Amino acid sequence: MTQGKTVGESATIMHHLPMPDETNVAGSVHGGYLLKLIDNAGGVAACRHARAHPVTASLERMDFLSAIYPGELIILKSSVNFAGKTSMEVGVRVEVEHLLSGAVRHAATCYLTYVAIDGQGKPCEVPPLVVVSEVERRRYAEALERRRARDAARSGL
Repeated sequence: MTQGKTVGESATIMHHLPMPDETNVAGSVHGGYLLKLIDNAGGVAACRHARAHPVTASLERMDFLSAIYPGELIILKSSVNFAGKTSMEVGVRVEVEHLLSGAVRHAATCYLTYVAIDGQGKPCEVPPLVVVSEVERRRYAEALERRRARDAARSGL
């Protein structure tokens, strides 16, 4: 693959209005349910970048910053931070909008790695990531550092 894709070409925004059956005993949205939404949003960005089926390879980091309650709109913003040969790191930022007041807060952040697979279930190449802004360059550098740390941990260094 020679043609690269910009971050903006695959960036995705998804919305979800949680219901009471998606909550835990404390009345807030269950963390596992939020992870499902995050994985869906991240997978969409990965699929849009690769134009291949993405499978979740790892969840690098999940930061829950604020509880989310039924009736608050969950906004999931996902974008590819880094693309390797067959894998991509996708960052997902979760914001919550209180629908009556319009107030928005940052509720969670997660980094996930996806591997693109072909029709036979084998890893396939993904387009290189073209970064154009300073924010995209910073995210790319941070993702590359996380990848190096994962590789070092795997090799026992």
